[in-house]
Amino acid sequence: MIEPIRYAPTGPHHTLTGDFRMHYDFRSRFLPNDRHLLVYLPPEYDDHTSRRYPVLYLNDGQNVFDGATSYVQGQDWGFDETAESLIRGGEIEPLIIVAIYNTGEDRIDEYTPTVDARLKKGGAADLYGRLLVEEVKPLIDESYRTLVGPAQTGLGGSSLGGLVSLHLALKYPHVFGKLMAMSPSVWWDRGMILRRVQSLQVKPSTRVWLDIGTKEGKLTTRNVRTLRDALAIKGWRLGDDLSYYEAKNALHDELAWGKRVDKALRFLFAR
Repeated sequence: MIEPIRYAPTGPHHTLTGDFRMHYDFRSRFLPNDRHLLVYLPPEYDDHTSRRYPVLYLNDGQNVFDGATSYVQGQDWGFDETAESLIRGGEIEPLIIVAIYNTGEDRIDEYTPTVDARLKKGGAADLYGRLLVEEVKPLIDESYRTLVGPAQTGLGGSSLGGLVSLHLALKYPHVFGKLMAMSPSVWWDRGMILRRVQSLQVKPSTRVWLDIGTKEGKLTTRNVRTLRDALAIKGWRLGDDLSYYEAKNALHDELAWGKRVDKALRFLFAR
């Protein structure tokens, strides 16, 4: 087992708030690249030595917490500050958040379920799913006091990270019972994820947060609305186990996604 290291870097560009552990250079049997796992622990974690916590796994982990590691320096999601505030205010359940770093140039392959004929890339999402389900989750469950059932386990991301989250949540409903899909790349491979939803024989009990920014493009917005409608046709109920949000004038970037983290957390992990 990779032992976690308390992670509290200092410097003008780091923006971490809260209690963190880092699992450096996690190595998988399924994919060739090592990757870091940065784990956020809720404020009370060390005070309640027997309590167990729900877990949210997030893709593109270097963008989630720390402005020093984000794709655009200084533009992280601020997920840690938002979670700390909501937990301390009693608005959501205390939870553990696992940020899984992407692997740079191989991100597209790992985050896409099929090969896109136009781009001639993609198709390793199922291997990435095995990494999450068979390796990362067991490591986290062994290292921390987690609640292990699907009703207490979420998966999320944005853009291609939202696409792979949706794909894997549908593939592993017995593992991930909560889904956060921000601005998912519905366009990939001519809308393969729409076909995936439409082909569902049985609706899983997954609780779904879905959103889009209105300045991400008319076609992009229309695609995500179509996804919303496809989920509704399969039995998800808006306002119940499906929440759909259009962020007015929001772009396709970390700052925009960070501004709706609070809404997603309140829906998925309400106290």
